[in-house]
Amino acid sequence: MKDGSDTAWIAARASAIGFHHCAVVRLQEFPELERTEEWLARGYAGEMKYLSDARRANPQTVMPGLRSVIVCALSYNTAAPRSTYALQEETAEPRGWISRYAWGQDYHEVLKEKLQTLASALSERFAGSFEARVYADTGPLHERVIAKHAGLGWLGKNTLLLNSRLGSWFFLGVILTTLDIQPTLGPSDLPPANFCGSCTKCLDACPTGALVQPYVMDARLCISYLTIELRGSIPEKLREPIGHHVFGCDICQDVCPWNRRAPITQAREFQPRTFPQGMERQHLPPDPTAAESLQSESMEAESLFLPRLEWLASMTEEQFRTVFQGSPVKRTKWRGLVRNACIALGNSRPDRGTSHHQRICALLAQLSASTEPSIAESAQWALSRIQ
Repeated sequence: MKDGSDTAWIAARASAIGFHHCAVVRLQEFPELERTEEWLARGYAGEMKYLSDARRANPQTVMPGLRSVIVCALSYNTAAPRSTYALQEETAEPRGWISRYAWGQDYHEVLKEKLQTLASALSERFAGSFEARVYADTGPLHERVIAKHAGLGWLGKNTLLLNSRLGSWFFLGVILTTLDIQPTLGPSDLPPANFCGSCTKCLDACPTGALVQPYVMDARLCISYLTIELRGSIPEKLREPIGHHVFGCDICQDVCPWNRRAPITQAREFQPRTFPQGMERQHLPPDPTAAESLQSESMEAESLFLPRLEWLASMTEEQFRTVFQGSPVKRTKWRGLVRNACIALGNSRPDRGTSHHQRICALLAQLSASTEPSIAESAQWALSRIQ
């Protein structure tokens, strides 16, 4: 077994790679995992069948010989306003909300590249043969639970991992390894204390009541689940509470006091993508840096920060694939995004008689005849609300 200097070396190397926090935890039985079966039995996972994977209850089954887990946090908190403020601003055209984490490059790829760099560097420090496997939010693991016991934070009432310095605006990635590395927390150390206290801002702010009690979420009611994971039609009673959200939701993070002073990242990968308006979609660059260089060719640009709902709802499948190449938004698929945009348009209530209102009504009428049932039904619902 190596001493604590190995742990410090790993943390320093992780920082040099760009991670904002890194810790090590030894494989053990985490008590939070024992409550997963009850949560699943209540049906709170909805259609997310992958959460029932038996390996999630025992990390040892994910990788035979597993001894240590290196947990890394990467901040994605860009400087743009929170949804709770941005959506209150009046705009000439109805706009929607894409969750902050999905504005730029696919975080899975960004995380994976950094994790692989760190995993490859382990051979510089540790002699002999060993295995190391990286997971960038892609494996049958409860990263938040593992991260808590590694010392990265506490599980908040909104079920997210909270860190007193980073808030909750960060991604988690892990390296599973057969190396026996000294844990960041010593034998007598406890995980960070829970500093949620008596605060219930996240529960009070959730429009759909998805946080059914502190620390418990019914995913079937969560806007992120409804706009990303759910493949069919969104239940009618939940459509109005969804508001202008078209991909994910940040509300429970936006209102969290621990996020007020969360550091801002300048990482270009997570800045909002922009696309010059009126250009042929097949020529749009898939990365944000290239998109920025083309902005000067157009007076206005489409953006994934407060995107125009009419732009999203009118996308073809080919345009969707091009615009969201290398983006987390592709997970909802074209039909899901158009469905969500229709519902958001139904909640937008554009001023009657304006050119925006006339165009939107015409677009929704066209989408009402879609061969995709969830699009047609959502467009009909939206049209009935704004005509």
